[in-house]
Amino acid sequence: MSLITPDFGLLFWMTLIFGIVFFVLAKFGFPAITGMVEKRSGKIEDSLRKADEAEKKLASIAREQERLLEEAHLEQSRILKEASEAREKIISTAKEEASREAEKIFNTAKTQIEAERESAIRDIRHQVSLISLELAEKVIRKKLEDGNEQLALLDRMVDEASKTRLN
Repeated sequence: MSLITPDFGLLFWMTLIFGIVFFVLAKFGFPAITGMVEKRSGKIEDSLRKADEAEKKLASIAREQERLLEEAHLEQSRILKEASEAREKIISTAKEEASREAEKIFNTAKTQIEAERESAIRDIRHQVSLISLELAEKVIRKKLEDGNEQLALLDRMVDEASKTRLN
């Protein structure tokens, strides 16, 4: 039971050992512990400061990224608009060129058709004149079998030739 009710000697030595341990701890342990706590506290504060700076940088980078995205969208819109305008211009130019080419082909075909029509008319006239000449020759031969009729025809032709020369 001496532990439950300690006597004076035990109390003295316990107090003396406690004092020595406290003195050693106060002299060597507590400064090291408080130094480590302060050092750790400084590291935590430094980490918090760096985290705040990193957060500010991230916010700045996010704003910059949004600005760059907006600029990229504007540039994309501008490029698409220019491409659309160029496409419309190319289509318009192609339509105009196709129209001019079609008109040129139409005019060439029209000229060619007209030339062929004139050629056909000349051929028909030539054929008609040849047929008429052959027919006239046959009719005249038939009528000119008589000598008096030949003389009368020659007189008429001379009269007509002289009238056309005078005019």
